[in-house]
Amino acid sequence: MTASPAAPVIGHRTGLILVLMAGLCWSILGLFVRLMENPEAWAILFYRSLALSIFLFLVIAARSGGRPLAVYRRAGRAGVLGGLALVLAFSGSIVSVVNTTVANAMFLFATAPFIAALLGRVLIGERVRRATWIAMAVGLVGVAIMVAEGIAVGHLFGNAAALVSALGFALFTIALRSGRNDDMLPAVSLGGLFMTAVALAICLGGGVSLALSTNDTLLALGLGVCQLGFGLSLYTIGSKALPAAELTLLAMTEVVFGPLWVWIFLGETASPWTWVGGAILIAAITGNALGRLRHRPPPLAP
Repeated sequence: MTASPAAPVIGHRTGLILVLMAGLCWSILGLFVRLMENPEAWAILFYRSLALSIFLFLVIAARSGGRPLAVYRRAGRAGVLGGLALVLAFSGSIVSVVNTTVANAMFLFATAPFIAALLGRVLIGERVRRATWIAMAVGLVGVAIMVAEGIAVGHLFGNAAALVSALGFALFTIALRSGRNDDMLPAVSLGGLFMTAVALAICLGGGVSLALSTNDTLLALGLGVCQLGFGLSLYTIGSKALPAAELTLLAMTEVVFGPLWVWIFLGETASPWTWVGGAILIAAITGNALGRLRHRPPPLAP
């Protein structure tokens, strides 16, 4: 049997740049959805997920030397469970951006690391530092402010969908940790396939038309390739050179730039309470990530 080619070794600076670029890719979600003429969430999910699946299949085929099915088999149960979790993450992200402000959605997406820490403790017995529990409590205050503000202005459904998305990404993280699978691309590709099937079934069963305008179809396909496919490919490569705590901090570029793009290009602003709650949440995440960097755990033995 021919050995698969070794993954290229990259330095810390290169990894840092790649992860920052991944966050920038993810941050365009709100802008692309706002540029759509008639944003129908489930039709967008169908085209975005289809494009993501095709793109990542080609990437995996290229990286595996033309043997993509072997890579999917190696993903195993963790890959399948991770893909199913991404159905929640993908659907919640689009539904939230359609039904609330981009700032609200992005800030609530940022609860995923805290949810992952809590579920990691409950499901797979991962120890949670006391400082992380404190940070989660502080972050919860920020989330409560945003959710309460959302109820007042009629954004409760969109805020709830954003939290469902964060839960999905947290479950995806737990699936990867439980399988000790450091390559997320097969699981993400499977998530795209599952989401394509679910979105198609909902559209057909609920009478939702898949006939988007040319503008909306191209934007949805662009989200699949650029926002998710390209972004997650960069993140996967960059994560090889960076510790998990640093990844958590760098991935916050999505939360920072997401509301910024729609403000610069479309003039969409959020209420003062959204920014207050978001600032509290970001401060909690940043403090927790910096604390983990100062007390970096030893790497796992191979």
